[in-house]
Amino acid sequence: MPKILIVGAGQSGLQLALSLLEHDGYEVTVMSARTPDEIRAGRVMSTQCMFHAALQHERDHGLNFWEAETVKVEGLGVSIAAPDSSRALDWVGRLDDYAQSVDQRVKMAGWLEKFEERGGKLIIHGVTTSDLNSLAGMYDLVVVAAGKGELVQLFDRIPELSPYTQPQRALSLAYVHGMKPRPEHPDFSAVRFNIIPGVGELFIIPAYTLSGNCEILFFEGIPGGPLDVFTDNPDPQEHLDRILSLMKQYLPWEYDRAGEVELTDSRATLAGGYTPVVRNAVGELPSGHAVLGMADVVVANDPITGQGSNNASKCAASYLDSILAHGDQPFDRQWMKGAFDKYWEYAQHVTIWTNAMLQPPPPHVLEIIGTAGAKPEVARRFANGFQDPSDFQHWLLDPEKAAAYLASV
Repeated sequence: MPKILIVGAGQSGLQLALSLLEHDGYEVTVMSARTPDEIRAGRVMSTQCMFHAALQHERDHGLNFWEAETVKVEGLGVSIAAPDSSRALDWVGRLDDYAQSVDQRVKMAGWLEKFEERGGKLIIHGVTTSDLNSLAGMYDLVVVAAGKGELVQLFDRIPELSPYTQPQRALSLAYVHGMKPRPEHPDFSAVRFNIIPGVGELFIIPAYTLSGNCEILFFEGIPGGPLDVFTDNPDPQEHLDRILSLMKQYLPWEYDRAGEVELTDSRATLAGGYTPVVRNAVGELPSGHAVLGMADVVVANDPITGQGSNNASKCAASYLDSILAHGDQPFDRQWMKGAFDKYWEYAQHVTIWTNAMLQPPPPHVLEIIGTAGAKPEVARRFANGFQDPSDFQHWLLDPEKAAAYLASV
């Protein structure tokens, strides 16, 4: 019976752990730095809007515990602010299948409890490289799914796939109740993607949290710019007040919806930033044991494209397939590399698209975004690209393909 250790209790690690438990013959251990109650009582961790393919992985394994009560995200809208803070462009594209965002405090706490209920072994302990060095020999496969902390350093950065060496956005967010619907589409909810040229972006994401449905106000600011004002770690109310002040200054149409908002709870704000990076998926411990990195441990993209939890879910599904197909054979370095390569066949498209989105849009992309305002089919294709980013290579990322596509519509 293969013994598998998964270090980290996020979307990728817990989805993989829970799905492995469905199959006889695997002894699965998860190491989490926090208990379920500590996760619920902690600070928000992400924005995690998940699109259809990622949600379907959860459904396939009976992990969609909050789907019925969570607001359905049925569209994705784009607005561009003019220099005078008016709207230079505004449209919404409908998603073919709805997306959803469940606060990871809700999901990961619930999944950890379910993992134990279903027979998995849970160890509450923060893991260092020294700890892992001692533990690795006790398992047939060690998967590192903790995207922060010293364990990440086990996996070498791949320079040719990692064009950035510092964070490209200063991130700040708040979970709020009381946001009014967009008057342009009061009958359905949508992620709103607001672009402030030369300054940054604001995403407004319908979500579900500890106290029910809410919205996430999520600024991505160009470092050193007007949105990069959260480095002093303000208290939660001051954090929200700054977000609202920036909305009033740059995006008054969104601020107009926020007159009655309040934080969902006292731990509902977050600020920070990280460097996008692709790493080698096979790490080596001082003992010589190899470990496999997954999801944002080895492919960390800026959240400007909202793909973190989607990539995590798809990585878990891909690794599950690779593990099951391998049977009782040793999980050696060659197998680990092959498992990652299979996932990278998809994930590379997300990384290419996300890195492109961090730069000022080239003329052909501006033309596509502009055309989407008049052509619903273009808006719809752009919106549904968030569900399958591999589609963007065929029309958005290449000037000649973009011109051919626009000519066809």
